[in-house]
Amino acid sequence: MKSTERELKEIVRQKYAEIAQKGIDENASSCCGATPNSNKVYSIMMDDYSELKGYAKEADLGLGCGLPTAFAQIKKGDTVIDLGSGAGNDCFVARHETGPEGKVIGIDFTPIMIQKARENAERLGLHNVEFREGDIEHMPVNDAIADVVVSNCVLNLVPNKSNVLKEIFRVLKPGGHFSISDIVLVGQLPEGLKNDAEMYAGCVAGAIQKEEYLQFISDTGFENIALLKEKTILLPDDLLTHYLNEEEIAQFQKGNTGIYSVSVFARKPGNKPKLNLEMLSEVKSQNQCAPNSGCC
Repeated sequence: MKSTERELKEIVRQKYAEIAQKGIDENASSCCGATPNSNKVYSIMMDDYSELKGYAKEADLGLGCGLPTAFAQIKKGDTVIDLGSGAGNDCFVARHETGPEGKVIGIDFTPIMIQKARENAERLGLHNVEFREGDIEHMPVNDAIADVVVSNCVLNLVPNKSNVLKEIFRVLKPGGHFSISDIVLVGQLPEGLKNDAEMYAGCVAGAIQKEEYLQFISDTGFENIALLKEKTILLPDDLLTHYLNEEEIAQFQKGNTGIYSVSVFARKPGNKPKLNLEMLSEVKSQNQCAPNSGCC
């Protein structure tokens, strides 16, 4: 029986509350099968933030699937909203770009994540970064206040992605833009992956088709839509064995289904000068966590 939207959100809330009580080292150490019930499905897609200015290790729980702030073209004085802000990682990188004259608002619906993020901001002395508890389908912010919206591996966790995109459109200023990293599909997942709550909370089962994802963005009214980075996610055998039998694994690996981390840019129509997408337009393809590769 399919879970309702409310049930799916509660699954995500509970899983990420558990993860919030661990650090990146503990989460990452379970990647590629360190423990029988590991968090590897959550950390398998993460990118390395450590070279980005503003990075704070204590705020990095290893939950992302890209580097959306790297493509966000954030300027000094901008107001930035981060959707699904977790312990504050992307907010602190964005704060480096806005400077003290800007403002960063992180939104998350997991109370312990909000608590950790606030503690991190206080420890770092970043008083123009705030964290608000709320559902990104109903953001606790006013209309047209953000210059930039960023999000890292979060929209795939929301059952109604169209609602989130409408909210992003609402909170952006005319001419504002978003930079989002997310998981998308090409082809259909096996039922054992698609219907598993752990895989949903781990960003795989909640992903939708890439073309559908981009169409949602277009239908919402955004322009200058650009796919800036695409990375193949290969699930290792020792992860798949938790959800599929040997025959199903073989069929899945021989099939045409692809799981991708993508970074997408789009702009709300308005009077602001259009940003330079040429410097961002190269689509990079790379494999991560290939079976039997000794990854992580």
